[in-house]
Amino acid sequence: MVNRVVLVGRLTKDPELRRTNSGSAVASFTLAFTNRQKNADGSNSSSFVTCTAWNKTAEVISQYCSKGSQICVDGRLVETRFQRKDGTNASRIEIIVENIELLGRKNTTEDRNDGYVADTSSVDVYEKESDSAAGDIADDDLPF
Repeated sequence: MVNRVVLVGRLTKDPELRRTNSGSAVASFTLAFTNRQKNADGSNSSSFVTCTAWNKTAEVISQYCSKGSQICVDGRLVETRFQRKDGTNASRIEIIVENIELLGRKNTTEDRNDGYVADTSSVDVYEKESDSAAGDIADDDLPF
């Protein structure tokens, strides 16, 4: 079986970098991208995907990316099942990022990362369990 995802999109907000108890870096972010299918009124529809990167990849994303940055992520889909505070069961799908390519920042020309590829192919990637569902994204957080 193949579980491979490649997406190009923009970050909806600055990535959140944390450290595990053992010191491993983990970055979480939401990637927004425009769908080919238009809405009923003819406007573009967008999708939002939660992404998680670990170790060297997390550090690179945290250091070089911010809200509006365009990146290409290469990874795998993971479904996380959890129980909400009210006791109901829930699940969410996220991308565990294994490789990235930084494509540039929104509305800048002198500060672009064009062509920079972070080689993270030798980085170990671990699944993380989530205890909460992805939150709603406000219009102000949209990168486009």
